[in-house]
Amino acid sequence: MEILLLGIYSFFAWLVFFKFKWLPWNITSQVITITIPIIGITALILFLNIAAPSSPDVRVMNYVVPINPRVAGKVIEVPVEPNKHVKKGDVLFRLDPLPFEIQVHASEANVNSLKAQLISATANQRNLSQQLKEAVSRQGAATTQSALARKRVAEFQELVKTGAGNRFDLEQAETDASRAENDLLAADAAVAQVQEKLAAKTPSGVQDEVAKVLAQIAQAEAQLADARWQLGEAVQYAPADGTVVALALRPGVMTVPFPAFPAMTFVEDEQWVVAFFAQNEVRNVEAGNEAEIALKTYPGRIIKCKVDAIIWATAQGQLPISGMLPNTGFGTAPDMRLAVKLQPDGKDADLFLAPGARGNGAVYTEHEKPIQILRKVFLRISTKLDWLVLKLH
Repeated sequence: MEILLLGIYSFFAWLVFFKFKWLPWNITSQVITITIPIIGITALILFLNIAAPSSPDVRVMNYVVPINPRVAGKVIEVPVEPNKHVKKGDVLFRLDPLPFEIQVHASEANVNSLKAQLISATANQRNLSQQLKEAVSRQGAATTQSALARKRVAEFQELVKTGAGNRFDLEQAETDASRAENDLLAADAAVAQVQEKLAAKTPSGVQDEVAKVLAQIAQAEAQLADARWQLGEAVQYAPADGTVVALALRPGVMTVPFPAFPAMTFVEDEQWVVAFFAQNEVRNVEAGNEAEIALKTYPGRIIKCKVDAIIWATAQGQLPISGMLPNTGFGTAPDMRLAVKLQPDGKDADLFLAPGARGNGAVYTEHEKPIQILRKVFLRISTKLDWLVLKLH
């Protein structure tokens, strides 16, 4: 564009000084004629870089997701093809579900067995509660009989002392009292035994039978849930709309959950179009500004965009949290560029942009709009050069 402007300027200078000779061509006019375009073009470019900053580095980037199975198994089906578009939720590959189904059945059987044990333990606990009631009842009866027997012994002792009673009746009463006392001790022992069985916890922290079975059921249900989860992981689905690339997975291959070696690589449709600018170029750039890019994958085409956001951060802005002081070195690190995220707009909103495509572009701010036409001309001229394939072989 600078050459075009210089050509136009030179044409008018030729008309003025040589064709029509309106002004003399001397040292003064020569200096002025040469100085004007240098100062003018320099000032124009400086203002243009502020009003419509350009970037020689525009990139198209997509999210790339490594697909790793969460469980190990043998692949039995790979219904997708490399470089073919798939929808979110489509099956990427299937593992042999038989080992996981066996584990699910075994876990279900374990849970059912423990639940049967819980029913038995609960019944035993209810039986013990009934036994406790009966033992307490017998204890009460024995206490009453023992008290009555002791009272009769005391009465017969008084009668024997006064001569109104005989010793045989006293001995019989003492025998009955001794029998009642033994019955009371047996009843107390029975109550203590049942209470010990019913105790939920002992000082050592040992749980009763029902509590132990409940804990075992909770553990078995967790194992069953894990087995069902593993069975579900035997089928891998597409996490989003996208394309599978670098597909080397085939039926019969064993896969393992190892992140360093993914089963396949998935490129999502969602992508970023990012233009990189010097830090002092984006001070007037705002979200919603008009932008244009030219990618080498589309020679000669201008792609309309809108500024989506400015990423106000660089790697130099990170301060590592550690016990060591930052290493500033002996020199000053160069300023890192700021990224401006662009969004294709208008008829180009649905244009296919290849991940990794590179090009250049410009953002048109709300300042100095009249001179922004020059930036548009610059961009359109540069994109015409993308038709050239400069190779010697």
